[in-house]
Amino acid sequence: MSDVLSAPHRLEYPYRRSVGPVLGRFLAGLREGRIEGIRARDGRVLVPPQEYDPVTAEALDEWVPVGPGGEVVSWAWIAAPLPKQPLPRPFAWALIRLDGADTSLLHAVDAGAPEQMQTGMRVTPRWRDERVGDVRDIRCFVPVAG
Repeated sequence: MSDVLSAPHRLEYPYRRSVGPVLGRFLAGLREGRIEGIRARDGRVLVPPQEYDPVTAEALDEWVPVGPGGEVVSWAWIAAPLPKQPLPRPFAWALIRLDGADTSLLHAVDAGAPEQMQTGMRVTPRWRDERVGDVRDIRCFVPVAG
């Protein structure tokens, strides 16, 4: 038989999750335009914060203000964004080490063109006008002029 039947299929996994006290505080800070990390037992500042030390498994509770600016550690250019990605135009996904942090946060950078992206470049957040306590309260990061 040469006729092949086909039908479009979209696979998604929508879900809701409770975030707990540590991520809850981090997200509440974003709603207020503030970024915080948490200090691990070895002194490193983790962003996003973790409830337990990744080395010792001890509970963590020492909050540290970080950023808001930071440095691009690594990046990948997205020439054709998908519908649910953070920007409707080409952008970069980047690992950003915020000032005062020892780990990197994955977020979008609106640089305009891949030639404008560079490892080591300084970026700062572009906040949403209306924030709700979600990582998307940072619309994206943008290069710092100069």
